[in-house]
Amino acid sequence: MLTALAASYDSGFYGMGGGMLYGLYDPTYILVLIGLVITLIASANVKRTFNRYDKIGSRRGITAAEAARKILDANGLYNIRIERVSGNLTDHFSPKENVIRLSDATFNSTSIAALGVAAHECGHAVQHQVGYVPIKIRNGIVPFVNVCSYASIPIIIIGIILGATGLAYVGVALFCAVLAFQIITLPTETNASSRAIKTLESMNLLDSEELAGAKKVLMAAAMTYFASVASTALQLFRLLLIINNSRRRD
Repeated sequence: MLTALAASYDSGFYGMGGGMLYGLYDPTYILVLIGLVITLIASANVKRTFNRYDKIGSRRGITAAEAARKILDANGLYNIRIERVSGNLTDHFSPKENVIRLSDATFNSTSIAALGVAAHECGHAVQHQVGYVPIKIRNGIVPFVNVCSYASIPIIIIGIILGATGLAYVGVALFCAVLAFQIITLPTETNASSRAIKTLESMNLLDSEELAGAKKVLMAAAMTYFASVASTALQLFRLLLIINNSRRRD
């Protein structure tokens, strides 16, 4: 999943914490702003790069859906369906449903960008087939991380309000699980992109010049995940500063 997953486990709690508890001025907001700028730049870059190479059709003229079917069949994944899903860059692989969903911008497109995205999602399917360890770990901790994502900030706030530093740090520990999830996601995404490029080349779906463009699209997408990690790490640092300031005030 190229961009959706990058935001799925971002903290999403910008504006909560220090400003609410300590008044209108909170210098730690600079960390929020830095994280926001990083993610916005990464998001804008992937859209710009995708749009650039989405205008360049592949010489073979094969659609992304057709390319995905060829890649899956070549890996013996005949049971995985390919479906169309609404939206732009909403492409993803659902292992529970055995389906790759390609967005409106990708499904019938013959562009370099579309084929790169489709091959990337096939890369995730192959990861499941071969038992790629990082993706097994990532999928295994999803339910726990979902709980941590929703519970961490409220627990931290309650701990600060009650002056219970220990409770606040429990919330921080839960928040660390969100960051750990994002870090584990990095190799799953970069590996899927690496598999995609190798497959597009070995199956002659793109030539060497076209592969260079597909690499740029997938690299830009990967940067959104790194940006998400950086943003969450900055938010974690901010939370620690807020807790430390609260302890000093008590």
